[in-house]
Amino acid sequence: MKRWVGVGLALVLGVAVAIALVAGRDGGDGKGPGAGTPGALTTVHGVIGSEKKPFFDDPQVQAAFARHGLRVEVDTAGSRQIATSVDLAKYDFAFPSSVPAADKIMQTRKGGRTSSPFYSPMAVATFEPIAGVLAKAGVVRDSGAGYQVLDVAKFLDLVAKGTRWDALPGNTAYRARKRVLLTTTDVRTSNSAAMYLAATSYVANGDDVVSSSSQAAKVARIVAPLFLDQGYSESSSEAPFEDYLAIGAGKTPMVVIYEAQYAARLFAADGSIRPDMRLIYPSPTVLSKHTLVAFTSPATEVGRLLQEDPQFARLEARYGFRTTDPKVFAGLVASSKAPIPGTIADVVEPPTYDNLERLIATIEQRYLAGAKPSS
Repeated sequence: MKRWVGVGLALVLGVAVAIALVAGRDGGDGKGPGAGTPGALTTVHGVIGSEKKPFFDDPQVQAAFARHGLRVEVDTAGSRQIATSVDLAKYDFAFPSSVPAADKIMQTRKGGRTSSPFYSPMAVATFEPIAGVLAKAGVVRDSGAGYQVLDVAKFLDLVAKGTRWDALPGNTAYRARKRVLLTTTDVRTSNSAAMYLAATSYVANGDDVVSSSSQAAKVARIVAPLFLDQGYSESSSEAPFEDYLAIGAGKTPMVVIYEAQYAARLFAADGSIRPDMRLIYPSPTVLSKHTLVAFTSPATEVGRLLQEDPQFARLEARYGFRTTDPKVFAGLVASSKAPIPGTIADVVEPPTYDNLERLIATIEQRYLAGAKPSS
């Protein structure tokens, strides 16, 4: 008899645990899309920029989706690839890192619904000695708002002259023989490089957005050395940032990144951002506005949650993204005492997709032709 009583109690306990798990997944109110169907989650497939992969892989993010009855699975690709060459028929949503790429997707996939849950300014990760050398050269200056800026016009002048680090007057901190260049990803595939191209093309076009094919042809000749003279470039925005963190100034003295990449490491306080590291902002810069294009109803719900749900806003901010509620990001900056500005003043718009594509295509032609670095 005692043995059967024990078995009965074990069964009751097992049922109670199962009910608790279902209730936890549905948020305790029974209103989630998976409510009433224990263990049934709607799988939603997406293709995203690689910089968002750590966010989607986070167990807390996965659990938050599960509470709404969703399992979100993602593949990664460059934003330009997502807009031009990825077979989107296999996916419920596309999530490139810029509005121009999203606009192109909307042209080819009619009926998609967009949401823009977060954004990140483009920035430059560097080191205190490098910033000091460029400050002496008049290329880096104080913004007056608690952060340093890289003067893009003056930087373009240095690049046009083929300036090398060891030729900068008074440079005793970084006497490398290589050219003064920012490390970027491959502009032919990656959004972070394309956003850097957007900012530099604005300056090269007389402080105006490139808006015609004739302007694109002229400007591309000016800015092409920024990319061609680097040599090999990674296709993913994560790779050069990891080199910056692990190898240092010897390989990567300055790298174009999303502010979110740097901010996420600061917020995590994992020791990867060392005291000699600095985050500076191009002047002007552009915003990488991450835009989700949903092709199905479950994907539309993914976009809605990312944009409107306070829990997701907190998770997004943890990964360095500025959300639709600025107080969330500002709170993390304040609590972590991160040297990150609340707002960035000198922001310009990128060209339309077609004009940005013209710039990239012209540079790509020079890559394919084996263009020699400028002297």
